[in-house]
Amino acid sequence: MGLASAGLIARGLPSSAAVSVDRPNIVLIMTDDQGWGQTGYYNHPVLKTPNLDAMAANGLRFDRFYAGAPVCSPTRASVLTGRANDRTGVPSHGHALRLQEKTLPAALKAAGYATGHFGKWHLNALRGPGVPVLAEDSHNPGAFGFDEWLTVTNFFDMNPIMSRKGKFEEFNGDSSAIIVNEALKFMTDANRQDKPFLAVIWDGSPHVPWKASEEDKRPFKELGEASQNHYGELAAFDRSVGVLRKALLDLDIADNTLVWFCSDNGGLGVKPDSVGGLRGLKGSVYEGGLRVPGIIEWPATIKPRITEYPASTMDIFPTIADILDLPEFVFVKPVDGISLISLFKKDPGKRAKPIPFRFRSKGALVDNDYKLIAIGHERNPKYELYNLKSDKAEANDLSKTETEIFERMKAEFIRWSASVDDSVKGKDYPAGRVLDNNPESHFWTGDKRYEPYFKEWSKRPEYKDRLRKHSRQQ
Repeated sequence: MGLASAGLIARGLPSSAAVSVDRPNIVLIMTDDQGWGQTGYYNHPVLKTPNLDAMAANGLRFDRFYAGAPVCSPTRASVLTGRANDRTGVPSHGHALRLQEKTLPAALKAAGYATGHFGKWHLNALRGPGVPVLAEDSHNPGAFGFDEWLTVTNFFDMNPIMSRKGKFEEFNGDSSAIIVNEALKFMTDANRQDKPFLAVIWDGSPHVPWKASEEDKRPFKELGEASQNHYGELAAFDRSVGVLRKALLDLDIADNTLVWFCSDNGGLGVKPDSVGGLRGLKGSVYEGGLRVPGIIEWPATIKPRITEYPASTMDIFPTIADILDLPEFVFVKPVDGISLISLFKKDPGKRAKPIPFRFRSKGALVDNDYKLIAIGHERNPKYELYNLKSDKAEANDLSKTETEIFERMKAEFIRWSASVDDSVKGKDYPAGRVLDNNPESHFWTGDKRYEPYFKEWSKRPEYKDRLRKHSRQQ
């Protein structure tokens, strides 16, 4: 199927095929800047992740899972819409998801699910350290279909102040533990009401500034202070995964709960290496910026397995829609992801629809073993071609030797990118244009709605530097 005709979702099974369990509970859990190599099951030299390892051993482990973009907000947009980030109004971090988009939580809410968001949001055009999302924010999680939300605008660390549907609350302790515990309260309540749920848990770790407890830093005492905090945050996150999995067992709902874990983009330049020897880091369209750890655990349906099948965050919404047999109108077309249902039972062979990326002036196209890189796709582009099966590190450009594959993929990327240009102009929407109801990207320190909190927040370690800088600029 060509990417330019991506209006049809490639479904993994014929419509007559049924998933073994109807209406599972769904938990989407995503870290912030965790690199592909930062798990125990990939034999990281210092980081132990026993709970992620157990999840991978009991589920479907993706060795080639891709974030929708090499930075955070764009990937989040791809999770909620099934579409490449540029189509949705989110070209980079700190941009607002357009209200004209149709989202996963809105679709599931209409299907009778309880919907909750916990943690980082970053789809309401605010930049800077995470602050509580205002009740009157036009782009808060509730505007996109979440019944309940305990949220901050961006990254957050220990002892955060958060927003519960607009009401500010202060918490003590590790941020990963806090949002998992709050999400579990939501899940418990939904289960008590015999209602299926969608719980989206978007963690703030291990995004800078790194701050871990002394206990979590202790296993990394041979590293520098910054790396101790970085890896301590990941250890705390892994512990929260264990809390989540045990609670689902205790509630007797683990079998029919689909838990989907991934990171929002590639890793950071820390020691030891965060990307497992891949090329590039966060912000790059090489593998180190896009490939991330990925696991689906759903005991009632998925037998433990490792797959090399390429998949992405753009596939999350189409897959869940396929599981629930939702109508096509839940999506804005074109959709860039596909349903992965066929993968739950066995590897279906080659992926029929390539995985596309566009981020600022860079782009990429993953077509099974091959990957096209586009640098400066907007003008005077430079293209490269790699065989990821034989060259995971993207060291050997094949554009001059594998010319037939190269020309085919280049033409496909150009066609797809032209369709994205139409989406950027709003041609996908009923109005045929982008409505003027989305805020421009800006720092919250320049937002008058937050000024009443500046004096109090200037005493908080996560905000004082940003507020001091803002004060100097006045």
